[in-house]
Amino acid sequence: MTTRPIYLDYNASTPVDSVVAAAMRPFLDEAFGNPSSGHWASAPAKAALDQARAQVAALLGAAPEEIVFTSGGSEANNLTIKGTYFAAKPGRAHIITSSIEHPAVLGPCRFIERLGGSVTYLRVDRTGLIDPADVRRAITPQTLLISIMHANNEVGTVQPLAEIGAIARQHGIRFHTDAAQSVGKIPTKVDELGVDVLTIAGHKLYAPKGVGALYVRRGLELEPLIHGAGHELGRRAGTESALLAVGLGMACTMAADLAPMNRIQALRDRFWQALQDRFGEGVALNGHPSRRLPNTLNVSFVGRIGADILGQLHDVAASTGSACHSGQIELSPVLAAMRVPERIGMGAIRFSLGRHTTSTEIDDVVARLSTIVP
Repeated sequence: MTTRPIYLDYNASTPVDSVVAAAMRPFLDEAFGNPSSGHWASAPAKAALDQARAQVAALLGAAPEEIVFTSGGSEANNLTIKGTYFAAKPGRAHIITSSIEHPAVLGPCRFIERLGGSVTYLRVDRTGLIDPADVRRAITPQTLLISIMHANNEVGTVQPLAEIGAIARQHGIRFHTDAAQSVGKIPTKVDELGVDVLTIAGHKLYAPKGVGALYVRRGLELEPLIHGAGHELGRRAGTESALLAVGLGMACTMAADLAPMNRIQALRDRFWQALQDRFGEGVALNGHPSRRLPNTLNVSFVGRIGADILGQLHDVAASTGSACHSGQIELSPVLAAMRVPERIGMGAIRFSLGRHTTSTEIDDVVARLSTIVP
């Protein structure tokens, strides 16, 4: 059994790929100019920014001018929700979202409620799926935005976006998806998904932290979060970082090749089978059994506390999703929304695999778990 650290928390963050780092290197050295300056020192940065924008667009099947660089997924989600609300006509102040969204969506939605808007939080089933019929029923004449994540960050369940997108188009409602977890793992062409706005977070697909992007379908109006000069076609003020954009662009080019996910999914399935063989009915799967990200395995050790188990898995990086307040551990809000019984949900651990995960590491973690869980 190896004693080196094992990283199984790729849904939380990914390492910067060596190819991405190499592409960024020149922009730490000689290519330092401001992309907006319009002279010789800015030309390399401006060209790199344009290329990176085209690379992100290519991954999504979009046009380069439809890509807005942001500081990450949280800013992109905030720009979508607040920008849509503030750009809307008077009287349209209703948003539809789900009860299992990332806090970067739920937080802005609650902010809109404090301003006088209204939000419908759709329920999900026991596997984390939204029923498109519930979306249709929630629409009112005041609905201005539907925001449904592509894939859940905790359990990996993939939502039926194309069906929801068709409903949104029928009613002339803007449709946004937070695709931070799905980009680079499953197809994310915007026309196939039927979305008008889509969020990318760089550090979820082997780019650096501090950079993301928002796809905004041509012709849509968003009120900027950051006002100032006319950067990003007037959609986000602030000097662009060619360094970070290059990193995201290269990561998106690499993410277009989904073939490596076949190996990762095979490892995930091997992991789940090994856990079933070892623990039988003492382990349960959280999330949809098939409509799930290929790298994500959220399992519960029935009757146990996931945080306690993880605390004994020394040098294994994974997560529980549970919150700890004043020494009391609470059920993950996502599992609570899925109505997972507390006896099962409290034992949850999310293992998320990535490009560098090996079969030896999977076997090692199963062996370690065997010594911790009776």
